[in-house]
Amino acid sequence: MKKTFSLILSVMAIFALSVSLPACASSAPSVPAEEKVTPPAEWTTFIKNLQREMLAKGISQKTIDKAYKGKNYYHKAPDVVKLDKKQAEFVMTTCNYVNRLVSKQRVEDARKHYRDIKKKYAKIEQEYNVPLNYIVSFWGVETNFGQNKGQHHLIDSLTNLSYRNRRSEFFKNELYNVLKIMDKTNLSEDKMRGSWAGAMGHFQFMPSTYNSYAVDYDGDKVPDIWNSFPDALASAENYLTKLGWKTNEPWGTRVQLPWDFDFKNVGRKITKKVSEWKELGVLTYAGNKLPFDDDLKGSIMVPDGRKGPAYLVFGNFKRVMIWNRSDNYAIAVVTLADYIVNDKKWTPLEANEQYALNSDDIRAVQKFYNRLSSKKIKEDGKLGPITRESVKFLQHKAHLPEDGYPDYALLQKIATYDAKKGFKMPVPSKKPKK
Repeated sequence: MKKTFSLILSVMAIFALSVSLPACASSAPSVPAEEKVTPPAEWTTFIKNLQREMLAKGISQKTIDKAYKGKNYYHKAPDVVKLDKKQAEFVMTTCNYVNRLVSKQRVEDARKHYRDIKKKYAKIEQEYNVPLNYIVSFWGVETNFGQNKGQHHLIDSLTNLSYRNRRSEFFKNELYNVLKIMDKTNLSEDKMRGSWAGAMGHFQFMPSTYNSYAVDYDGDKVPDIWNSFPDALASAENYLTKLGWKTNEPWGTRVQLPWDFDFKNVGRKITKKVSEWKELGVLTYAGNKLPFDDDLKGSIMVPDGRKGPAYLVFGNFKRVMIWNRSDNYAIAVVTLADYIVNDKKWTPLEANEQYALNSDDIRAVQKFYNRLSSKKIKEDGKLGPITRESVKFLQHKAHLPEDGYPDYALLQKIATYDAKKGFKMPVPSKKPKK
């Protein structure tokens, strides 16, 4: 279950960025225009077994017929499979990521939507106790305020993603949840549209998330997160409430770290009271005393390492990350949420010059870690929490600041590592300018 939940979050993280950019995956046609071909025997057998499996899980024959009768969904080279396998060459820094999702225009649009929604739906906010500025922020980041909900045919997409794919079981479970929605609500299969990966509606719920948290707020007996905004809004509020949202707790703030800060203290697993962070010299980004209750516990995050922005985060930030387990995604959401309720002029997020990582760099770190450690990790080229801990392990070995970010110095230490001498070879801290 834990593994499945993590996969849901990683898929949502990828889609959250894509729907918000001009060339988003959701703008693609629902079914690729291609010449019809007779499916191979293996595909036909797969479809028959898939239907039997769904029937055994409790999906009605009526729904299975709606979804599959007269349709085979076969494509020689499915676009959704290509999208699932595609990886960005370069890993986007926090500044680049946030500036693309939290633009000047989006801040202006979010403030307008917030004023409108605050008037119309204050009752929903009162019932669920999640401030509407956060909900509007999720809405903007996920679908650009409902403009990019996705037009992929979910049964087509998820059937193809369930066939001989690297995450077949995950997508098959989401397919089951789509069929379960059709069973429960009697919605037609034509209604089941969303992102290439299965995310649906205004707030891009995965089908399994819909079945756990969607709310019928307008009283028509169908939680319609596609076309009923009250249903979609209440569902998002309900989801955050069930995740444990604390109404009067701040998410955190960007901070300034002292010159002698020990980066062993960074990471969401390390929590200290605000009073302890004060003692360590942590200030607000503007250089002021931390404005929080001394007993409130929080963590210091440096998603791009010691040269990038630093944040002190509390429980609600971590709940945003349950919605989507991406540091950068969560920072974008809370940054936009803050802009919505303050009158500050939009300014791009900036940080010191950094080494631009790509997936090959991260894969090299993962491969090297597996060479040195008995605890093996995936060599997938992604800088997730497990890889960050592995980076800190290598930085400790190489006597580098342990910020969890594989910068140029660490990569050079790895490249010049000698089995006998270890990390003793001196290396430059910055990549030479051409």
